[in-house]
Amino acid sequence: MEIAVLENIAAQVRRDIIRMIHGAKSGHPGGSLGCADLLTALYFQIMDIDPSRFPADGVGEDMFFLSNGHISAAWYSVLARRGYFPVSELGTFRKMGSRLQGHPTPAEHLPGIRVASGSLGQGLSIAIGATLAKKANEDPHDVFVLLGDGELEEGQNWEAILFAAAKNVDNLVAIVDYNGKQIDGTTDEVCSLGDLRAKFETFNWLVFEINGNNMKETVSALSDVKNLLHRGRPVVVLAHTEMGMGVDFMMGTHKWHGTPPSDEQAREALLQLPETIGDY
Repeated sequence: MEIAVLENIAAQVRRDIIRMIHGAKSGHPGGSLGCADLLTALYFQIMDIDPSRFPADGVGEDMFFLSNGHISAAWYSVLARRGYFPVSELGTFRKMGSRLQGHPTPAEHLPGIRVASGSLGQGLSIAIGATLAKKANEDPHDVFVLLGDGELEEGQNWEAILFAAAKNVDNLVAIVDYNGKQIDGTTDEVCSLGDLRAKFETFNWLVFEINGNNMKETVSALSDVKNLLHRGRPVVVLAHTEMGMGVDFMMGTHKWHGTPPSDEQAREALLQLPETIGDY
């Protein structure tokens, strides 16, 4: 797709996020808005997928896992816009009986969802398991997983990071939503990550750093990453994003990590987010 088309999709995803979370009076707008470009690039340009045939085991296609499951609003919007389920279903987000729960779960039988997520620290381990299954099945496709930077404070991640490099898991791309913020403040204030690039390099990962809110740079980098897989090393993309991207009063602060907008705040946010391909 043309970059401008992808940008329009991401803009609509941001609009969906505000409307979904406002309608539910619950959710996590900050990180969801920040990851709209990454998820749009993955689902509409990078991954080899077919929404019309969603295999739960992932055989014959690329797989994606959302480890930081609290940004479900962004993922649901992208899945719907990509054709996994009706866009109109976005209006049921977090409602009683909806398939679109606050944290994704396969129990709801929603196409696109393979595992429950949101219990932070587990997604990378699950993704590695999927990569090993692909190797065992001689499936040449790849596995992508999105992690929060604050989530890397969970020790299980570092066991998985060590394992992936030691076992030459080279059909894996981990993407870190590197916005420097988490629910209680900045990552530096809560538990500094230090030099994250150096850490991954020491663990023998191939590291990319990108502006995860620049669609052209994101697509270019992820395309390059695809071409460097299957060469003996796992790859991590440190995607620098802005929490609350696209809504000026939500940017530059951690306070919108898990706070839904009021009626007036939602109206103000939507004025800043153009309707590009049609509201649900």
